[in-house]
Amino acid sequence: MSATQVPARVEGTAPARGPGRRPRPHSQAGAGWLFVLPMVLVLGIFLFLPVVMAAWVSVSDWNGRGAPWGSNVHFVGGANYGQVLGGQGLAGRDFGTSIRNNLYYVVLVVPLQTALALMLAFLVNKRALRGKGFYRTAFYFPSVTSSVAITVLWLFLFSASGAVNAVLGWFSIDGPNWFQNPDGLIHLALGGGDGPAALQEPALFGISTWEWLAGPSVAMTAFILMAVFTTSGTFMLLFLAALQAIGEETEEAAMVDGATAWQRFWYVTLPMLRPTVFTVLTLGTIGTWQVFDQIYTGTRGGPAKTTLTPAYLSYDAAFLSQDWGRGAAIAFVLFGIIVLFTLLQRLVLGATGGGRSSRRLERAELIARERTTQQAAAGTAVP
Repeated sequence: MSATQVPARVEGTAPARGPGRRPRPHSQAGAGWLFVLPMVLVLGIFLFLPVVMAAWVSVSDWNGRGAPWGSNVHFVGGANYGQVLGGQGLAGRDFGTSIRNNLYYVVLVVPLQTALALMLAFLVNKRALRGKGFYRTAFYFPSVTSSVAITVLWLFLFSASGAVNAVLGWFSIDGPNWFQNPDGLIHLALGGGDGPAALQEPALFGISTWEWLAGPSVAMTAFILMAVFTTSGTFMLLFLAALQAIGEETEEAAMVDGATAWQRFWYVTLPMLRPTVFTVLTLGTIGTWQVFDQIYTGTRGGPAKTTLTPAYLSYDAAFLSQDWGRGAAIAFVLFGIIVLFTLLQRLVLGATGGGRSSRRLERAELIARERTTQQAAAGTAVP
């Protein structure tokens, strides 16, 4: 071979990259930014700027007339937040009442909808079940139906002469007038009344301890049942996708390890569903703190403000009372509450991981990998 002869390229190897064919990371990054630039502009105009304007309104005395940044609008600092968080006057008590109502709503709806969605996902995921498509559609249908339509339906079902009270009458139970009953469930369980005198003093947000311990009202209980009914189908699909991603080898390996059905669920399946559980709990928490349309369509915060929520109170303060600064302040406080609950939820779920369930899961996965390897080797073996 001469000094000027180019050696032949070995078959199967990539050709040498010339100087002019080197990748250009800077040009690729620029093309990527150009690709996402329209969406960045849309988010900036329709999301970032309104949030900045709402933040300014929350610390100003804007009355809804003219531009929020006009010369007649003045900076008031934290005065609007003080009305909301100070617990003084009607504004403070209303905010405290809305927090109490919504807190019971969150505490009851999120676990119930998560548990029901997981149970439905397990039922639909059964291999022996026929008509899975029908059941998936039937369970998911309430989620895609208008919440206003569902609320109107619920008003008829839970009226004094509605279908729910008719069914209760079959068992000789005198059903309440659901959406007109402000009594708390805990108060009803304790026999009602004004409670001990020691619990009548104003506490957090100007609400007495006895009022904090009232529990959800009968009217709010109907909304809780409606939320569980309408949202479980959506979360069922998330759990169903996660269950189908878990291979059958893992469960079979746990059975070989001697695990019972409950142990397989608690120590194998549930830990593998942890990311989905966190997603469902996070979405459920955010959604339940933002409940508005059901309250607006149904009760407008009544009876006796026992269905009042922070989201509806923000609307009422801004659009009905024309106190835009207080309405914006309530919205930002609600945003802080949602972030706080999400972080707390993340810490709790992270602290409950590991231990015995992790060791059993690792062993099940190890056995499953070994069985998969053995089956692959047996399938490729030459007789």
